[in-house]
Amino acid sequence: MASSFPSVPELVAAARRLYGHEFGEEAPLTAACAPGRVNLIGEHTDYNQGFVLPMALPLVTVVVGCQTSGPEITVVTATEDADEPRRVDFRLPSDGSPLPPGLPRWANYVKGVIQHYRAPPVPGFRAVIASSVPLGGGLSSSASLEVAFYTFLQQLKPDDGDKVSTALACQKAEHTHAAVPCGIMDQFVSVFGQEGHALLIDCRSLESTPVPLADPSLVILITNSNVKHSLTGSEYPMRRRQCEEAASILGKDSLRDATIKDLEEARDRLSGITYQRARHVIEEIERTVQAAEALKRGAYKEFGKLMVESHNSLRDLYEVSCRELDELVSAAMEVQGVFGSRMTGGGFGGCTVTLLQADAIDRTILHVKEQYGGTPTFYVTTPSEGARALSLP
Repeated sequence: MASSFPSVPELVAAARRLYGHEFGEEAPLTAACAPGRVNLIGEHTDYNQGFVLPMALPLVTVVVGCQTSGPEITVVTATEDADEPRRVDFRLPSDGSPLPPGLPRWANYVKGVIQHYRAPPVPGFRAVIASSVPLGGGLSSSASLEVAFYTFLQQLKPDDGDKVSTALACQKAEHTHAAVPCGIMDQFVSVFGQEGHALLIDCRSLESTPVPLADPSLVILITNSNVKHSLTGSEYPMRRRQCEEAASILGKDSLRDATIKDLEEARDRLSGITYQRARHVIEEIERTVQAAEALKRGAYKEFGKLMVESHNSLRDLYEVSCRELDELVSAAMEVQGVFGSRMTGGGFGGCTVTLLQADAIDRTILHVKEQYGGTPTFYVTTPSEGARALSLP
C-alpha cells in the first residue's frame, strides 16, 4: 500500500536515457547523488542554532553529465513537477560576475551551487537531473538537488573535499538564489547521512552525533499530505524574524542560549506572538536532546510522546501546521503500534513522519486513508547514506 520509489540505479538509468535523447550519442561520464531527508524532531530550531534530529532518506536526486570544452552549461531536469522550461542553457561569466537567479525556478538551485562552488572557475558541462524526492513535500528536494550538484561538480573539478564546507556552500546557494533563509540542517544531513542512523546535529557548532536507528522491528512512515507549500512566501522569513526579535529582547545571540525562565521573566516585553514563537523553539531544542537520548535507549514510547508534543507546539505556538497535517497525525495516533507522529519540514502542508512497529504499517496506512480527506502518498523508509559520487558502467 506504500508507494514504491525508484532505486539509485533506476534513477541513473532514467537520467542517462534523457541525456542520450538531449545530447545524442555522447554518453555521460560523471554521476553523483544526494538524499532528501526527514526530520524526526527539532523543527524550526536549526536557524536558532539549536539541535535537530534528521535522517537521510532513500529518496535521492541524481545528476549525470560530462564536462565540455567551452564556458557553456546546459542542464536538463527529468522532474515532472519542476517549472518550465525543463532545459536551461547559459554561459559562465568570464569576468567572474555573479550568475543571476531567474526562471525557471528549479535552475536557481543549480546556479547558486555554481556561484558558491569552492574551487572556481567551474568548467562548462552538460548535465541531467533525475529525482525521487517529491517537490514541496517538506523532504528537502532543494537541499538534495544542491548537494547532488555540488558533488557532481567535485568530480569535474575537485575542491578540498571538506564536508562541512560543502553543506555551508549549498546553504548559501539557497539563501542567495532561492531567497529562502534556511538553516543548515537540510544540506548537512544530505552530506553527512549514515545508513542505519539518525543524526543529532548541533546547528551552532556544526558537530553531529550518529544515533542508531536500525531496529528491524521499527520503521519510519512518511505520509505526504499532497498539499503543497512554498517557503518563500512571507511566513518562513517572518518566523525567523520573530525568533531573532525574541533573542534580541532576551539579550541572547540566539534562542539556543535562552531558557524558559529567561522567557517568562521577559514576557511583559514580548508581544504575545513573539512569546509563542520563542517558547516553541526553546522547548523544541530541549525536546530534541531528550528524544535523541530516548532513541539511544530504545525508549520508543518516550520518543513518540515527544514527537506528538512537538507537533502540538508547531500547531499551537509556532502556527505552521494546517488542517491536513493535523488530520494525518490524529489518524496515525489512533492505531495500535504507532509510537508517535508529527508534521515535519517547514509546514503549511507537506509531510508527517510517524514512528511505528513494522507490523503496524498496513493497518496504519489503511486507517489514515480512511480518515484523511485528501489523497495521501506513503513512503516506508529507513535511514540511508549521504551524498556520494557514483560510478557509471
